[in-house]
Amino acid sequence: MHGNETHAAGAADLLGSVRRALRVLEAVAAGGDGITAKAVARRAGLTLPTTYRLLNTLVHDGYLVRLNQSRGYGLGYKLTGLHRRLCQQLEVTPGLLGVLHQIHDECAAAAYYTVFRDEEIVVAEVVDSPSAPRAEPLDVGFHQAPHATAFGKVMLSSLPAARRRDYLRQQGLVRLTERTITAPDVLEGHLERVHASGVAVEVGEFQGGLSCLAAPVLDADGRVAGAVATSVPAELFEQRQPQLEDAVRVGAARVSRLIAATVSP
Repeated sequence: MHGNETHAAGAADLLGSVRRALRVLEAVAAGGDGITAKAVARRAGLTLPTTYRLLNTLVHDGYLVRLNQSRGYGLGYKLTGLHRRLCQQLEVTPGLLGVLHQIHDECAAAAYYTVFRDEEIVVAEVVDSPSAPRAEPLDVGFHQAPHATAFGKVMLSSLPAARRRDYLRQQGLVRLTERTITAPDVLEGHLERVHASGVAVEVGEFQGGLSCLAAPVLDADGRVAGAVATSVPAELFEQRQPQLEDAVRVGAARVSRLIAATVSP
């Protein structure tokens, strides 16, 4: 085998190893504390010897832990630092979680905070509970389908028209449900109304049976920097819409003040 071929084969093998390790990590995260090596192998689609080797490596490096009592594996504490640094990079404002918790507690609904990260609209924080769960897969880092989410619409409506068209052209107007707006001219008119009203509503556009509502968060210069949002089952939305709208407007205003305070001299 020639030198270039050897290098290419080595790079491919390394990439494959990284991907397998990530599949193991995701399998443990999905399985919860105490998942066995056999269950991880089955979920990740790997042989048992390969799974044991990767589990041992991830435990050694702190990304997983070996739980002796349950004779299984769980997520490691090193991931906490990664999550904290991600939140820092997403510029999660100190005090934000308190705002989201208040919305969640008062409205019995999941609460979300989204930001611009470079050119993407990204979920930066979520507060929910078993009785008021988040909409799957709206977790930290979610950045798809802004045309179909209330927080995405709030943030899209703040962009200059040309930049918004470019963004949506790259993202694509994917039809997620029969209610998803996929016609560019219809969406443009909808976003104009969102911008004028200062609140976005979507009912069954992102996910059937789900309704979301969002309001913009402003930076110290009055520009939209993010959005506060909430979601509830669609059958509860009409009755609770006034309360939800008031909660996200007040919450967004509070986060805007927190952001302004962080840059004040």
